[in-house]
Amino acid sequence: MTPDSDHPQRYATVNELHARPFPALDVPCTAVVMAFKEPEDAAGRDRAQDRAHLLDLIDRHGGAHPQPEATHYSGPMGRAELKWESHTEFVTYSAFSPGLSARPFDPAEAEIFPADWIAAAPGRRLAALLIRIEPMPASMGEIFVRAEDWFVPESLAISKVVDGAAVIAGDFRIDPAGHMRFAVFVRPGTGRRRVGRILQRLCEIEVYRAMSMLGLMRARDLTGHLNRLDPRLSDLVAGLDTPAGGPAPEAVLHDLLSISAELERLAVRVSFRFGATAAYEAILNQRIQVLREERIEGRQTFGEFMMRRYDPAMRTVKSAEKRLHALSERAERAAELLRTRVDVDRSAQNQRLLESMDRRADLALRLQHTVEGLSVVAISYYAVSLASYALYPLAKLAGLGKEALTAALVLPVLALVWLGLRRIKRSFH
Repeated sequence: MTPDSDHPQRYATVNELHARPFPALDVPCTAVVMAFKEPEDAAGRDRAQDRAHLLDLIDRHGGAHPQPEATHYSGPMGRAELKWESHTEFVTYSAFSPGLSARPFDPAEAEIFPADWIAAAPGRRLAALLIRIEPMPASMGEIFVRAEDWFVPESLAISKVVDGAAVIAGDFRIDPAGHMRFAVFVRPGTGRRRVGRILQRLCEIEVYRAMSMLGLMRARDLTGHLNRLDPRLSDLVAGLDTPAGGPAPEAVLHDLLSISAELERLAVRVSFRFGATAAYEAILNQRIQVLREERIEGRQTFGEFMMRRYDPAMRTVKSAEKRLHALSERAERAAELLRTRVDVDRSAQNQRLLESMDRRADLALRLQHTVEGLSVVAISYYAVSLASYALYPLAKLAGLGKEALTAALVLPVLALVWLGLRRIKRSFH
C-alpha cells in the first residue's frame, strides 16, 4: 500500500480525535479561563485577528508561535501554562498556575491576562472564570464551611464527582471583579490528568452555559415580534370568512405577504442562534453527565441547579422557536385559504359571465332569425318587382294585367328566395 492510496483527509480526521488534549494539573493550582466572542456574525469572523491576539499574549512572555492554521495551542506563559482553543463562534484562553494565593479568589490572580490585552480583543468577553483547585480537607464539614464563606448559599451547588475523586462547588454568580468563581477539592492520590479532565468539564459547563443563554436573549426579542404579528394574522384569517363587502382579496393578500415576509426574516435571523443554542445545551448536559455527580448531605448538585435555573431558559427558547414555526405554518394555511377564496370567487364570476354570454347568444339568434325573415321579405319584394317588369310584355299578350301578374309572382318568388337563403345558410354550417 502506497501513501497515494490514502484519502487526502485520512490523517486530518484521525488527528482531530486527539486534538485539544486535557491539561495535566498538579494540586494545588489556580485556573483563569476567559472566552471571547464577536457580538455579531461570530461564525464568520476574521480568524486572523484571533491569531494576532493570541500572538500578542505569547510574545509578551517570549513563547513559541503555533502553526498558522492551528485551532488550539498549549505552551508556557511565564510560570503558568497557557491553553488556547478556537471554536466555531468563540475562543477560549486558559491559564493554569501552580500554587494558591493567600486570599481565596484574589482578583490579582486573573491579572495573568493583562487588562489592556483584554480590551484589545477582537471580540467581547463572554465568560471569565477563576477556579481554585486545592487538596480535599479531612472532613466534609470543612468543605461546607469554606464553600458557604466563598459563595452565596442560596445558589450554591456542590457535589462529589468522578466517583468521589473531587468535590466541586460554585454559585454561578459574577463577583465584583467580573469573574465567576468555582472551587475544586481534590482527593489525595487523584492523577494529574483526572484533575485536568474535571477542571476542563467544569470550564466547559460555564462557557457553554453562557453561549446557550444567548439564545434566550434572542428568544425574548423574537417573542415581542411574534406577539405583534399573531393578532394581525388572526384578524386576516378571520376576515377570510367575511361575506361580500369585506376587504378586497388584493388588500388581504398584500397584508398576508407582509406578515409572511417578516416571519421569514425573523426565521433567518434566529435559525443559526437557536440551532447553536440546542447544540450548546446538549454539550452542557453531556458534560454534567460525565462528571457523575453524587449528592452530599442533601445539598444541591450542579445538575439540579441547571434543572431549576437553566432548563426553563432553554424551554423558553424551544417554545419561541416552535411558535415561530407554527405562525409560519398558519400564514401558509391562510395563503391557501385565500387562494381557495379567490378561486371560488373567480369561478362564480366565470359562471355569471357564461350565463350572460348565453343570454346574449340567445338574443343574437333571435335577432338573426328576425333579420333572416326581413331579408326574405325585402329580397322577395325586389325580386317580384324585377320579375314583373321582365314578364309584363308576355302577360300583356296573354291578356293579364300588371296587378294580376304581380300577385301571381309573389308566392313562387317568395318560396324561391326562402329556399335559396336556407341553402346558403346550410353551406356555412
